[in-house]
Amino acid sequence: MSENPNSPKSNFTFQKTVAIIGIVLFIGKLVAWHLTNSDAVFSDAMESIVNIVAGFMGLYSLYLAAKPKDEDHPYGHGKVEFVTSGVEGALIIFAGVIIIVQAVDSLLHGNIPKKLDWGMLIVALTAGINYLMGYISVKKGIQQNSLVLQSSGKHLQSDTITTLGVVMSLLLVYFTKIFWIDAAVALVFGGYIIFVGYKIIRKALSGIMDEADLGMLTRLSEILTKNRKTEWIDIHNTRIQQHGSGLHIDAHLTLPWYYELRKAHEEMEEVYKTIAANSDRFIEFNFHLDDCKPFSCKICQLSECPVRQYDFIGKINWNAENISQEQKHDESLLS
Repeated sequence: MSENPNSPKSNFTFQKTVAIIGIVLFIGKLVAWHLTNSDAVFSDAMESIVNIVAGFMGLYSLYLAAKPKDEDHPYGHGKVEFVTSGVEGALIIFAGVIIIVQAVDSLLHGNIPKKLDWGMLIVALTAGINYLMGYISVKKGIQQNSLVLQSSGKHLQSDTITTLGVVMSLLLVYFTKIFWIDAAVALVFGGYIIFVGYKIIRKALSGIMDEADLGMLTRLSEILTKNRKTEWIDIHNTRIQQHGSGLHIDAHLTLPWYYELRKAHEEMEEVYKTIAANSDRFIEFNFHLDDCKPFSCKICQLSECPVRQYDFIGKINWNAENISQEQKHDESLLS
């Protein structure tokens, strides 16, 4: 039986391939640096060290993230992806600092690159391979909602940009014989690498801290609005947590107070099925049922309600902001 290309095992296998290729490319860049004595090539080789470390860290995190939840980890192990992604970002920043230090030293003391033709050939070859692997990794990461594969792929693609910059700098030095260009280019790309590392850390921290994702909340409110039933008086206190490629959604659902337990549970299950049917991710739900209060009459669309105390004024227009608020009875939110 062939392996499912969208399975956690497939992600693990792909990340293992990325890690192995990273080692091969690093060796190639070391050879190029040895031949050229170029600071720009050194900067590229330094980032490849990070690629190797990050690749194996991503491999371990995907292994953990694929493990089922247990007594010690009731929400599963998916959060480890945020941790390893954050460490990868820190390593990228560290590599950028080392590159800048080396470049400044070369600018101050002078450094003359050599054998630039061979260096350009080797470095250009590694750039092509890096971009291809990065493109595949990002695409697969988006399909699987895997932060590890996405951050790993973006890192490889950013490495490609810097590598192409290295090739261009070697061409300039080769034809102009202005040797300080080499160190200046390394300095610029060192700063760029630090910026990329910061962005990766920022995204990882937002996941660890369960930062509200406006995009996810907007998508959820659109699904609920499109499939809304009159019995669903209100949805509020919505929280979304990401655990690896899966989601955990907490929310409060307001239903008519006179519904018997079975009927209320059926309506809650209907909400679950509606959301799940419109999502390509595994979702774990934890909804709390609220009985309608007298002020709920103003937003309740049940025209045949036998216990209505106030006239219907208008329904709540669900959006990312108000589905995450407390139970609503502010008439300014009505349509």
